[in-house]
Amino acid sequence: MKIAIGADHGGFQMKKMVKAFVCSLGHEVEDVGCFSADSVDYPGYAKTVSEKVQKGLCAAGILICGTGIGMSLVANRFSAVRAALCHDEYTARLSREHNNANVLCLGARVIGDGVAQEIVRVWLDTEFSGGRHQRRLEQFSD
Repeated sequence: MKIAIGADHGGFQMKKMVKAFVCSLGHEVEDVGCFSADSVDYPGYAKTVSEKVQKGLCAAGILICGTGIGMSLVANRFSAVRAALCHDEYTARLSREHNNANVLCLGARVIGDGVAQEIVRVWLDTEFSGGRHQRRLEQFSD
């Protein structure tokens, strides 16, 4: 699967780790930045990842900032994006099973690297369960 990944300065270090981890799982990663710990504005990176997912250029996206909140707010402004801010394996699993999330948001100042890896692993391995959840997703555009 091709996954777009982006971060601001608060998520830069975690992004490097997550990128390597996702590649080790056999996925292709398109890194849209940022590329240093110098202060940057997060909306541009969230927009770039979200546009790639919305246009089908990438099957999924991962966004990382200090808390994950800003990234998730921007990403969810895109009609084809269902971004989920996850802090543990449980929310990662349910964001895929119930909500068919296609963008994962992480907070580098909220969780550690080990937790982030498990969240990413579970999120990438979990399939959408459909059924009653599909009916609910269809109501998003109503």
